[in-house]
Amino acid sequence: MLDIIVIVILLLALFKSNESISKKFRLPWKYQLHLHYLLVYHLFFSLFFTWYILNFGGDSQGYWYFTMEQILIRGDVYWGRYFGTSTTFILWLTYLPSRVLGLSYLTGNILFGALGFIGIRYLFVMTAVYFPYNHKVLTISLFPIIFYFPNMHFWTAGVGKDSICFWGIAWFVYAVQAYRKRWWQGLLALFFVYMARPHMGQALIAGAAISILFGSEIRKEYKIVLGILALFGSIYLSATTLSFLKLEEFSLEELGSLASKTAGLLASGHSGIDVASYSIPMRIFTFMFRPIFFDAHNVMAILSSFENALYLYLSFFIYRNWSPEALRDMPVFLKTGIIVFIPTSLAFANSLGNLGAIMRMKNMTMIYFLLFCFFLIAHNKKQRYLRAVDRQRFFQRRQAIIEQKQALSDHD
Repeated sequence: MLDIIVIVILLLALFKSNESISKKFRLPWKYQLHLHYLLVYHLFFSLFFTWYILNFGGDSQGYWYFTMEQILIRGDVYWGRYFGTSTTFILWLTYLPSRVLGLSYLTGNILFGALGFIGIRYLFVMTAVYFPYNHKVLTISLFPIIFYFPNMHFWTAGVGKDSICFWGIAWFVYAVQAYRKRWWQGLLALFFVYMARPHMGQALIAGAAISILFGSEIRKEYKIVLGILALFGSIYLSATTLSFLKLEEFSLEELGSLASKTAGLLASGHSGIDVASYSIPMRIFTFMFRPIFFDAHNVMAILSSFENALYLYLSFFIYRNWSPEALRDMPVFLKTGIIVFIPTSLAFANSLGNLGAIMRMKNMTMIYFLLFCFFLIAHNKKQRYLRAVDRQRFFQRRQAIIEQKQALSDHD
């Protein structure tokens, strides 16, 4: 009974918040409807995620039922003993709903899935507000269809680090977009991302610092203050990040050693790939655009193949649509997202040797690459439209001058 009450209250709250955020950003009615559709769609994936994990296994059950073998808590077990980074942090989050309230695993997936949906909603709203034009592929508009991609919903629909990180990163870039009034939200978002995956928290700080320092819309005094805060924050958190990664220092040699070790550990199972034998460009291609159709080994891999095909197709538009003006006019949230995407993708491309792991890990930031390509195209379309309008106005003015001169000549 408690499970039903929790789920009903949660869904009603999400439904009402869809309406309130739509009004806040003055979204058209059709976009508010899409937020409701996305909520129902995401709920379906929480149900599907539950079925999938119960039938095929996964760490998600271990987080909810406290059966993670790599976490051994000696002595009295209580909530505070689980507080820490990575796996222990997820156990700390699930302790109250699972151990104290006794909620079911399905309810747990819906709770974590709600966070994943909120992250998707942040990106949906900012795309609707800050992108100048839409773009069609095979007569289908990219927005809002890109927010229905199944891979993004699947990995953010259940208990685990993936939902927390996706939500936290999206919340962080949402806060950065209006940092003067949402700075406290950015700090909270950074806390959750860092505690779940310290290396991603470190990347977020760097991404925010670079996007703020090079953003043309930010006043100089804010750049200096925020840059100093980001620098000190990065230094402060670096020790914990090194400890988490089991590194002595941030160096190419240390990172390369970690990458080789991790690639070897993850290159197992029917979806394992030998990335150690790949060239660097091939590793990057594998991370960004695989699995493709001949790699597909299950339903999610097949669906992911269609998404990856679109990613690859849109990537060819980068060169044609890139311009300094597009980067200058790019909203801060997207600058931050793409700056976070680049180094984390390079790191994961050199360390992940399993297509299943690749699908999970790139889900945190791949949406920002897609939005980056989309924005370049939309910005180029806007500039072409403005140039066409200017030409039309020029010819109209010239025609008016000619007609005026003609009228004066006839009068004389």
